[in-house]
Amino acid sequence: MRHQINRGKRWVIKIGTSSLTAADGRFSDRNLENLVSQIAMLMRQKIQVILVSSGAIALGMDTLHQTKRPVLLPDLQACAAIGQGKLMKAYEEAFSRFGYHTAQILLTQDGLQDRVRYVNAKKTICALLKMGAVPVVNENDTVATEEIRFGDNDILAAQVANLVEANLLIFLSDIDGLYLKDKTIIRQIKSEEELKEYAAHIHPKKSEKTAGGMKTKLAAAQVAMRSGIPIVLANGRDERIVERILKGEEVGSLFFPLGKKTSSLKNWLAHSASTNGTLFLDAGAYRALTEGKKSLLATGISKCTGNFKLGDVVDVADQNSQVFARGLINYSRDEMMKIKGRKAQEIDAILGYKRSDEVIHRNNLVFLK
Repeated sequence: MRHQINRGKRWVIKIGTSSLTAADGRFSDRNLENLVSQIAMLMRQKIQVILVSSGAIALGMDTLHQTKRPVLLPDLQACAAIGQGKLMKAYEEAFSRFGYHTAQILLTQDGLQDRVRYVNAKKTICALLKMGAVPVVNENDTVATEEIRFGDNDILAAQVANLVEANLLIFLSDIDGLYLKDKTIIRQIKSEEELKEYAAHIHPKKSEKTAGGMKTKLAAAQVAMRSGIPIVLANGRDERIVERILKGEEVGSLFFPLGKKTSSLKNWLAHSASTNGTLFLDAGAYRALTEGKKSLLATGISKCTGNFKLGDVVDVADQNSQVFARGLINYSRDEMMKIKGRKAQEIDAILGYKRSDEVIHRNNLVFLK
């Protein structure tokens, strides 16, 4: 697997604050320039790279001579506002030495929950890649509120990897991989069962200038694994780390994809989309979806809640009210209240029209593992 992951031509690399700071905790131009030189090497080999970079808040803290990360959201936003421009300037200057330019992409969670904005973000990033530019993605900390924050750039990186249909996701931090309380490094994680087992025995580590930790990295890794994207967690302070990953060396921890890559639409449905209601199924409809691989019909729906419209995303729950799937619905709530439990051939008579036999077509349905 190590020698296969380097064949992909679109990588998302998440650079943590710890990879951009020196031993004294201050922002390090040398560390950034070393990482940029390695990324430029990838690009010369026709590998497209999207960066998800932390560091804006840390740069703002350095500018303000603060040593402890602020707790209050307005203070974090202020540090981000001060540091974000400085961070982009550092990246632009470093990449320009190799003949490349950077582009700033600032995202919030609600920007990816909406399908139109999600697609627009993807189109913009893909256009930048075609131009040979390096998209540098960060959460829009300056305007993000608690309700719309990703919470950590690890989660953002997994979302971006889904967005651009990446072949590989790399987390660069200040650790050599996933290591347990006894300092054992786990080199390969092949299943969700292993992921859950290791999560109970991880060694906690968190600095004054970072928001995340191993738990957020494992949560992000789970998202990417379910989407069919391999992940490498490695030490960004290793001066050859990107080159070593490209060569297939056994560095860091490799999280195996759980199956084939899923479509961009289904990744959005599973991991980014916001839902506006829930459909509750009877046992027969549940079996038809899970075992028969059928589309969802109105006849198997016993109840619906929420205020959804045509084309909205809704959750799908079993007879025990457990949500197990999500999809794009072909009817509004008002329409569903009239046709739930009824056969497809009755819809036209009930509504005066029939938009589709299927309430949710199989192609627009994703199962939540």
